[in-house]
Amino acid sequence: MNADASKVPSKIKLHKQSQQLELHFDGEQFLFPAELLRVYSPSAEVKGHGPGQEVLQFGKKDVAITGIERAGNYALKLIFSDGHDSGIFTWSYFYDLGKNQEQLWTEYLQKLHDAGKSREKDTSVVKFIN
Repeated sequence: MNADASKVPSKIKLHKQSQQLELHFDGEQFLFPAELLRVYSPSAEVKGHGPGQEVLQFGKKDVAITGIERAGNYALKLIFSDGHDSGIFTWSYFYDLGKNQEQLWTEYLQKLHDAGKSREKDTSVVKFIN
């Protein structure tokens, strides 16, 4: 992702009820659903350690943002209700994600479809503990 690294948000707000993170950049406003941020987390768990190593995230429809921590003056660390907390979202990553949100979401839905996966959490699995 290749956004202007000098962009810094003038406003950051978590809307807890709708689970959307709002960021403002130079008069532009982006609303990021928690699910989008979770499935496009810039972490190694999601991105892998190189091109072609991405791991498709699924079952994240109801994921929530449970915490936000600043990472220096350049990024945020988001903590999600499924325990994921290793992605560092730089301002430029947020900006690029915002600018391309519609296309990225469409691509994500297509990848889910192609893999036979769902946004819904799989509740059909029963674990037996001995």
